Amino acid sequence: MDQDLRYPIGRFRRPADVTAAERAVFIEAIAATPAALREAVRGLADPQLDTPYRPDGWTVRQVVHHVPDSHVNAYVRLKLALTEVEPTIKPYDEAKWAALPDSRSALVAESLALLDALHTRWVFLLRSMTPADFSRTLVHPEHPGSPMTLDVLLAMYAWHGRHHVAHITALRERMGWP
Repeated sequence: MDQDLRYPIGRFRRPADVTAAERAVFIEAIAATPAALREAVRGLADPQLDTPYRPDGWTVRQVVHHVPDSHVNAYVRLKLALTEVEPTIKPYDEAKWAALPDSRSALVAESLALLDALHTRWVFLLRSMTPADFSRTLVHPEHPGSPMTLDVLLAMYAWHGRHHVAHITALRERMGWP
């Protein structure tokens, strides 16, 4: 059976419950994402950055720009859930964002710097949260089973960073890029 190139680490599985130990692992995964993404693209030239990670998929450049786009939305959603009672968050069209000129053409260094700064703030906040904070909820109109706890949001974005890094590292391996 061929591997599904869309999900190199498998699809996200929404946890029913998250233990304190799992929460710590998820936070560390989020903390590690900027360095992992930076390493995944290290040494790639523009033609490689402009290569789709799969047929009909985004280019490596678009993936790199997508990660901070997505994670800044997650950070805002987390803060909304910490400061409001079960807010309904606004979804965004990821494909349309990825088609914008900045996602198609900007230097990846810009998004890597944004991701570094964003994750520094995000991880600081995550590490300061209490177990009760992680049980707070938000409503995501596109995700069945809402409301979603902040534990689930945490798990999702720990997976999300690894997922997109794997898109790039799997492509590098398939293409024989050092």
